[in-house]
Amino acid sequence: MRCPFGAARGPQHLTGVRELGVDEHKWKHVRGNGDSSWVTVLVDLTPVREGTGPARLLDMVAGRSAQALRGWLQERDQAFRDRIKVTAMDGFGGYHTAAAQVLAAARTVMDPFHVIHLAADKVTGCRQRLQQAICGHRGRSGDPLYGIRRILLTRPALLADKQQVKLDSALAADERHVAVEVTAQVYQDLIAAYEHPDRRAGKIAMFKTLKRIHTGVPAGLDELAQLGRSLLKRRREILAYFDTGVSNGPVEAINGRLEHLRGIALGFRNLEHYILRSLLHSGQLADRVNAL
Repeated sequence: MRCPFGAARGPQHLTGVRELGVDEHKWKHVRGNGDSSWVTVLVDLTPVREGTGPARLLDMVAGRSAQALRGWLQERDQAFRDRIKVTAMDGFGGYHTAAAQVLAAARTVMDPFHVIHLAADKVTGCRQRLQQAICGHRGRSGDPLYGIRRILLTRPALLADKQQVKLDSALAADERHVAVEVTAQVYQDLIAAYEHPDRRAGKIAMFKTLKRIHTGVPAGLDELAQLGRSLLKRRREILAYFDTGVSNGPVEAINGRLEHLRGIALGFRNLEHYILRSLLHSGQLADRVNAL
């Protein structure tokens, strides 16, 4: 019987990898054993882009830091690093730094989900700030802004007529609600740019939105100004999505499968064992490993 780790970390397992997905994953929820509760997950996205199959787990590394990713990449041979053309990741600066240092020729893509999630957090933050300023307390049933907390984050095309009326009424209830309305509109503009059927037009729309919220944001739109500064710093990675079409969606899908695996096992205590099980589960090693 061949060693699963040997098969997973041998050159054959890494053949053909040109698009790499990187994300963090929490593998345990208890302290102790001297291991970090987090691992860095590395996924081959090439089959998804080429339409030849699903994404596959390449490896998992203890820790979630620039050093964790940098160390793994440096352990691979130069031929592997030269083949990587695109790396997809979230907004974590550590992964971005490591990729820039070791995979200088590869394009880095900031995953659309995390861009939209960041914008959604700013909409929620603006709503909560105004809720406190106007009402003097956290949201309660009957408060206009609290009543539309979910509607604000829903695309207009998906709103029922009753929800649209409720949204319009809440925003018109106080002139100070305009800050929430403006911030939510930018959130919707970002979604619309990603959803545009023409990627070139979507890229232009995204660039214009990023420029619009970077400078000249009126006073009182604190969260929007923060969002503008954050996104403009990562504009190259954000706009790269429209050129490559690569996202971290398949990586998040594998993360979900690993969560399910851990649930079936009622948790893991040994990191090496967990990595091995994960590779057998999502690394497509069945043809090369006798798992029995």
